[in-house]
Amino acid sequence: MLWYLLYPLRGTTEAPVLPPDHPLRTAFSRYGTWTARHVKTVLPLSVALVFCLLYPIFFLYTTDATNVTSGVSNLPHHVWTDAQPLSERAVAEPDVIMRSVWVHGSYMKALDREILLGALELQDTLLGPTTNFNPRRPHASRILPNDPTVDMTRDQRDAFHIVNGLTDQSWFFHSPLQYWGGSADNIAADSDIISTVNEKKTQSTSVNITLRHSFVFSGKRFEERRLVAADALVITLIHFKDSPLGRQWVRNAERLAAQVHDKWTVIPHDGKSMASQLYEFQFRPMSWPDWFLLTIAYSLTLFYLLLSLSKLRAVKSRFGLMATILAQIAASIGSSFTICAIFKIDLSRVPYYAYPLVVLAISMENSFRLINAVIMTSSSISISDRIGEAFGQTAYVAILNRLQNLAILLGLSRITFPGVAAFCTFAAVAIVFDFLYLATFFLAVLSVDVRQRELYELEKASLRKTNDVYNITLLDRIRRIRHGGATVSTRVAGTIVILGFILLAQSHYALESGSQWLNWIFTRSWRVAEPAFSKSSHLVDIHQARSPTSWLRLQDHETAREVINVVKPWAHSYVARVYEPLVFVAKGANRIPHSPEPMFLPAVYDFIHHEIPRFVVIMLTLVALLLLLTNYLLQGNDKQAGDPDHPENEPLLSVRSLSHGHDLDVVKMAVSPGHKLVSVGLDRNIQIWDVPLNSRTRVMSDSETPLENPFPVLAMAIDDDSKWLALLTWQRVLLWDTDEQQWGLSIEVELGGHKPEAMFFNYTNKTLDTPSLVVVRKNGTMFELDLEGTASKEFTICKTPFAMALPFAEPTSANQVSQSLSILTLSRKSCIHIVRQQPGGWTSKEVKLTTGEAKDIHSIVPAPDLSMYLVCRSRSVDLVDLESSAVIQTFNTEPMEPRSLKLLLSSRGAPQHGLPPLSLCYVSLETGDLVIQTFYRADEVDPMHYPKDYAPEAPNQPWNEEKEVKKRIEKPGRWEILPNGGIVGVRRVPVASLSSSRRRSFRAVSSGVGVGYGLRRRGAGSGGIAADSTDVTTPDIGMTVWEAWAFNNLESAKTKGIETQPLDQEADGEDAMYDNLWVSELGPMVRLGTASVAVGLGNVIKVISVGHEHFDKVVTRDRLTAENLRNQNYFRRRKTGSAAQRARGGLGGGGAAAGIGV
Repeated sequence: MLWYLLYPLRGTTEAPVLPPDHPLRTAFSRYGTWTARHVKTVLPLSVALVFCLLYPIFFLYTTDATNVTSGVSNLPHHVWTDAQPLSERAVAEPDVIMRSVWVHGSYMKALDREILLGALELQDTLLGPTTNFNPRRPHASRILPNDPTVDMTRDQRDAFHIVNGLTDQSWFFHSPLQYWGGSADNIAADSDIISTVNEKKTQSTSVNITLRHSFVFSGKRFEERRLVAADALVITLIHFKDSPLGRQWVRNAERLAAQVHDKWTVIPHDGKSMASQLYEFQFRPMSWPDWFLLTIAYSLTLFYLLLSLSKLRAVKSRFGLMATILAQIAASIGSSFTICAIFKIDLSRVPYYAYPLVVLAISMENSFRLINAVIMTSSSISISDRIGEAFGQTAYVAILNRLQNLAILLGLSRITFPGVAAFCTFAAVAIVFDFLYLATFFLAVLSVDVRQRELYELEKASLRKTNDVYNITLLDRIRRIRHGGATVSTRVAGTIVILGFILLAQSHYALESGSQWLNWIFTRSWRVAEPAFSKSSHLVDIHQARSPTSWLRLQDHETAREVINVVKPWAHSYVARVYEPLVFVAKGANRIPHSPEPMFLPAVYDFIHHEIPRFVVIMLTLVALLLLLTNYLLQGNDKQAGDPDHPENEPLLSVRSLSHGHDLDVVKMAVSPGHKLVSVGLDRNIQIWDVPLNSRTRVMSDSETPLENPFPVLAMAIDDDSKWLALLTWQRVLLWDTDEQQWGLSIEVELGGHKPEAMFFNYTNKTLDTPSLVVVRKNGTMFELDLEGTASKEFTICKTPFAMALPFAEPTSANQVSQSLSILTLSRKSCIHIVRQQPGGWTSKEVKLTTGEAKDIHSIVPAPDLSMYLVCRSRSVDLVDLESSAVIQTFNTEPMEPRSLKLLLSSRGAPQHGLPPLSLCYVSLETGDLVIQTFYRADEVDPMHYPKDYAPEAPNQPWNEEKEVKKRIEKPGRWEILPNGGIVGVRRVPVASLSSSRRRSFRAVSSGVGVGYGLRRRGAGSGGIAADSTDVTTPDIGMTVWEAWAFNNLESAKTKGIETQPLDQEADGEDAMYDNLWVSELGPMVRLGTASVAVGLGNVIKVISVGHEHFDKVVTRDRLTAENLRNQNYFRRRKTGSAAQRARGGLGGGGAAAGIGV
């Protein structure tokens, strides 16, 4: 709600996004990281805190109607209860009149025998004889004395008692002296008055009203739920307006004040109680509108909970997360009840159905925001950093929302009725505890959940479908933003629920209803002024333990219900005119308090005195069990988190080797969705590596048999199930069955004397067992081979030869999850075509861009996540819509090397609403540096408010170039972007960066010792690409070594610099360690999984992982096809660019000359 109020100033309703280096965000991130690292400490301690605040509830509250004031608090009922003063202007006639006498001895000594006997004399003087009081006179006639100044006889008085019939002259009374039957002899003979008072607390009067301690005593002191002292005896007369006993009470009170001045100090001194106040006592069940509104509210809350859980990309953890959220909410509610009980805040006036609702509405939104933030953080950083970064992104928003709600609740508590004000206090305390448990208990459980990788289960089970769904969701979100659609935010739900329920509760405490009540809300104060009972100096001097107003507040529970049943059996409330009490203080009584009144509820002290040993034992047992459970859940993670070389607060960069597969350099590689890596070497060996299992198999080839001779290999493709490997030669396509380890089909093809631009398997409109194979020729045509019937279909795409062709998976519509395979092509004359598959075949559509000159285009990059693609020029990049071919936005760049642009648009970096940051990564033509230009969404014009008739031909720019962030990496070498938001590369660095021992060893080798022994001169052909600028500055190759580097471009990245690691760190032996020093150029580089790349380094394949790679995740083919083709065609392209790259010290090159037949 705060952000909506600030909309005129900020221009947006979105919460502000703090930069990563903001002190507040940094502090929360550090705390979240610390919590995730110390789960074994935080989780047991947080549960121990919850236990400390929940365990006392059973001792601080009671459901016993006769025990509600025995030093414990009252649990909320299923009804609305209150005792509230009414304005004299209220249109309400009193149903009864209430008069009382308060009898005091010394401070908290009202149960002394002398005080009880003196009070009995006062009672008998005011009411007449009350010994063994039994007013039941079923047939007595109601006759008044002839003289109105004469008191009634006992029979006359009892005949008007309400037990004999409800009339305008009825009356009844309450008195603590009824515990002894109104008999002075019983009081004098009682040896244990305290025990009698506690034993008789359930005694009922003749009208079935229980003589509760709250009604017959004032200023009570309890120990062990027993009354041990009282400050005043309260004798109360309740009568109707024409009751003769009421007039007798007033007459006798004035006479009594003059007669007993030698024994009692009377306040007021003349015995006249003139001040009075209207009070309404209610015990009102919930009405059907109340039930209806609460049912709707809880139903919507449950629906939101289930809907939010269904959107989480998790399977096994859904129930666990739901249980954790509900446990957190229950703990917040219980803790708030405990705190309110300790500080004597009465919560019994509002039905208990309402208490969970407010916390539910506020808590769930923040919990799901935290979960989504964790899911969307980069998996290249450690789990602890993911938790910390997500908490840093969401904690300050959660705190601001809670501060806003606390301010609202504080303001409402000042102007609402006491029952509603107590509810506001409860909600405020619960909100504070909810954030406390969110930052401790929930954060720790979420950390355990992530460590157990339950948040990745959906990707493991069916990422093909899930990835498509998520991509379409992102696409649909962007289209809605661009075309005017918007989703309803739930950020104001908690505030709306708070305000709505308080208005509902306030309506139950107002006499007026309907439009009159609404008018009363806006024209008068919500809270009626406190009764103006006189505060004479005498009342101040006697130091009453409880004031009359406070005493009346206690009469809104079971006593009110019983009185209602007597005076208005058909109603749920009654109005009484309450007169100021007549106070009698015994002469010589010491009214100075000897000790201050306890600050907390008496039950709190009883709990401390009697329950602490049991409480400590149970808590220690619970903490021990939680430690065992936490250790069990986190077993196996300590080894991963205990790497001393890579602290948990930094990205982990690891390198491992796939060796002994080739004798000569690796020149081609391809990756399957199942993480099988196919490599081709100059030694004419084809190896299939199962990276997760660390195993390999060899493709058996025979150069003497044409049907088993795949060399030279021009292109490779491997299907989704890693069953079929397609190898393309100049004359034919050969299929290798990886399961059976044997050759399959061999189909003759015609390539026109040029290497193909693309080759891939196509599953659209095919069964999984029989996909087709698509080959895009250089001359602008393509053909599709039916592997089941060996039929071939030819298609013409463009009349001019291709410069590049890139396949990608394109969603069929904004609301469907199915995808079709499309091809994006660029010809040598800068002609762009989009080729889509239709039921009858392939169709080609030429793209007519609305801006720029076509001849300037040097490359294209598909962006299927955005349903767009990039058109790259020398100094700019156009973002083009796939559907309309309209240029959505043009980004200005530095002069870039041709074909060096790559798009970094990680779904994990996307916010919940709006567009994700867009990063353009390319190599500068002037400096050779890797430039990372990141553009953030344009908040100045909220894209959710675009007009419905928005046309793509005149688009608003979704990314703001004024919010551009540019980063540079010097001498990047060969690099690749990762789906998790990271960038990884391999480059050469001077040997001076190594340790002194390695440097001395290297100098011995480079000086000529053993130079010719076992040395292979790799990549000496003229077509090789320079590895790095260091080749120019250090002609002697022995002066540099290969180094892997990683950089995380996500805003959430903890490490702002580059983490590096030598590629030979895990080599065994010094000779092996320096063997790759003689590799002059890199081989192909392919992405492997979501956080790894594989790169050819001579005859060895290096697998470089950033963070914790889980190879059991499936990767869809559309994310691999273009990359495989790029790496397969790399050696054909490198000849033309090698000289320029060597001069600039740019990209690291491949491992063989183009003319070598592989």
